[in-house]
Amino acid sequence: MADPKGFLKVTERELPKRRPVPVRIMDFKEVYEQGDPAQLRRQAGRCMDCGIPFCHQGCPLGNLIPEWNDLMYRGEGRAAVERLHATNNFPEFTGRLCPAPCESSCVLGINQPAVTIKQVEVSIIDQAFGSGWVQPQPPGRLTGKTVAVVGSGPAGLAAAQQLTRAGHTVAVYERDDRIGGLLRYGIPDFKMEKKHIDLRIAQMTAEGTRFRAGVDIGVDITWTQLRERYDAVVVATGAMVPRDLPIPGRDLPGVHFAMEYLTQSNRAVAGDQVYDQITAEGKHVIVLGGGDTGADCIGTAHRQGALSVTNLAIGKQPGESRPDHQPWPMHPTVFEMQSAHEEGGERQYLASTVEFVSNENGELRAIRIAETEFVDGRRVPKAGTERELPADLVLLALGFTGPETEMTDDQLELPADARGNFARGADYATSLPGVYVAGDAGRGQSLIVWAIAEGRAAASAVDRYLEGKTDLPSPVPATARAFAI
Repeated sequence: MADPKGFLKVTERELPKRRPVPVRIMDFKEVYEQGDPAQLRRQAGRCMDCGIPFCHQGCPLGNLIPEWNDLMYRGEGRAAVERLHATNNFPEFTGRLCPAPCESSCVLGINQPAVTIKQVEVSIIDQAFGSGWVQPQPPGRLTGKTVAVVGSGPAGLAAAQQLTRAGHTVAVYERDDRIGGLLRYGIPDFKMEKKHIDLRIAQMTAEGTRFRAGVDIGVDITWTQLRERYDAVVVATGAMVPRDLPIPGRDLPGVHFAMEYLTQSNRAVAGDQVYDQITAEGKHVIVLGGGDTGADCIGTAHRQGALSVTNLAIGKQPGESRPDHQPWPMHPTVFEMQSAHEEGGERQYLASTVEFVSNENGELRAIRIAETEFVDGRRVPKAGTERELPADLVLLALGFTGPETEMTDDQLELPADARGNFARGADYATSLPGVYVAGDAGRGQSLIVWAIAEGRAAASAVDRYLEGKTDLPSPVPATARAFAI
């Protein structure tokens, strides 16, 4: 185990420093400074190697957290990355983007700040890439079976890598011009620079996975043609239908979905020419929605030179500490200060948006909001509390309602479940032979760690379908709902 008395000697939770706000908002590079190896070793040494490591339950991938904490404490980085890769295809993604339910269920977290599991994870993989330890793992034999993976987000990539290593010939189809899905165009570079995607794509290409960017399945190739061409199909298209806000003034210029705004920003950061780009420069920006996507919009608006940024949430502000109804080891809802929130702007809670207001030229000039009150369990605007906030740009970051099912209705006829996602069984199989659904397309919008877990599990099911047996791991059934989430 790591230092047997480490959690007693080191009670502080230490993380790498973030770059100073005035410096980091001048670019889109990642916000954290280079970590201190001694600090990392201290933090890894806090892992208790507890009898029942609840962090395993908190993580859908079942990451072997005490093992790689111990190895990192001992300075055995190469062995640590092997243990990390045993359960997680892409720790460089989860280590940057996952909200770390494993830390919420850390046993040390009962009476001390939890182990910095996420930081140890990302440090292991960054060291591994930097040291040349991450190498292609091509299969020893080819099965002669072919698989199409539709969608190149974390679920699709995980399924593709697992199936390629099992010996199948795998092609990943992506309708965007670059591979990566939301990792590429939904996550700002200040949270994850795209070089990390490119490194992993290079590894997967060397292993034999084939990538087909700029191909819209259902348009460029029909779903029927795809099924005829491949022995199995994995649908990993995500849950990209945004939740709208149908109130007066919704059609005014200047009111946009968050993903439209973030995608354009990411393209511009990548060096693309983006015509008529939605930009926050010189504008009063209102972001509706208090989640991760809202925070991404806030950070992007600061970097684009917004005059002001205001974040509105319809619900109550969460508390600073774990609420009584979410005891350990549940993943609690607590007030969160992300890097984007440190950079300026204002956050308001219990704010219901009533109307988008135009000027005499039909342009957005303000939004009208009211206090939120709860009536019969519903959140509604409180009469007599209306007021206006100046707004030149409003970004709707209200979550997502499910996958784009209309793209398959005419050709694939995949039924939807009660939540509007693609229906599937516990083994990820749909009612169509050889067609499987993984990630948000079947689960609904969720965490990146769940997407990778589902991609791995769906790959196991596809391998069994094609070969009659499988050695691939299957961390979660499609119906799983971890208690820590």
